[in-house]
This record gives sequence, C-alpha cells and structure tokens, in this order.
Amino acid sequence: MKNIGQSMKHEIISISVSATIREAAALFVEGHIGTLPVVDGDGKLVGILHIRDLLEIVMPSFVRLVEDFDFVRGDFSIFETLLPPPEVAIQPASSIMVPPVSVRAGSGLLRAFAIMNSHNLYDLPVVDDDGRLVGLASRVDIGTALLAGWRSAAAEEAE
Repeated sequence: MKNIGQSMKHEIISISVSATIREAAALFVEGHIGTLPVVDGDGKLVGILHIRDLLEIVMPSFVRLVEDFDFVRGDFSIFETLLPPPEVAIQPASSIMVPPVSVRAGSGLLRAFAIMNSHNLYDLPVVDDDGRLVGLASRVDIGTALLAGWRSAAAEEAE
C-alpha cells in the first residue's frame, strides 16, 4: 500500500517567509505553478500562497460581486494588464498567505485526497515529523497512485 510520501513531487518550489509579493509572482510565472508553500529559515511550512491570492490583488471589484458571467458579452481584456500598486508589490508575501493545510509523509493516499477535497485544494504540501516541507502532492499525483491499484487488482483477477 502506497503512502503520500511515495507519490508526491520531491522537487518543489517554495518561498521564504520574508519574500515579497513581487518575488512570489515571479516564482509562480517561472515555475508555472499554482501553489507556493511558504517556509521559515528552518524549512518548516508556515503558510501557503495560491496563485488566486495574488490575482485577487488586481481583480476588479465587480468580478467579486457577479455570480454568473454567462450573460456578459465580450471579455475583460482591458483589465488583464492591471498591476498591483508598487507599495503592495513590495509587501511581504506572508501578508496574503493562508494557514497551511498539510499531511505527513507517511499519510495514506485516500486520507490525503479527502483533505484536499474538504479544503478545495489542488496541491497538498507534505511535511516530515518536524513540520519541514518535504514534498507537494497534486490531485493528479494522488489520483493516479490510487488508480494504479485498480490496474494491479485487474491484473490479479485476470490470472
């Protein structure tokens, strides 16, 4: 039976708790990622930045008020070049991070998937027993690991 530590990505991009919002934005772009774990000087997970947290900074307020965009003709391309004010871009990324939701490396796959579902996460940080970041598991990482068990079971049935 596999655990999350066997199914996660080991090479992950994280950011220091002292990094700025501008630095976080650069890491999202360079790494082509949607989740950025925030770690302290000891590598302990202290928070999470999601790409949506940064995008919310420049999102026009009317977007938050409208529930259904199907009736809107055209697009919002005029707003796609908005930048955060310079005083916001230099703020610590920790000012917009959310508390971390994580699992330990020995956790089972189904438990990890259930935690992701209950918190509406696409990526789940994995920590060691001391709370240090050791990996990141996506829904795809977990789902394919679980589905691989289906394939193994089907092969055994065929024998």
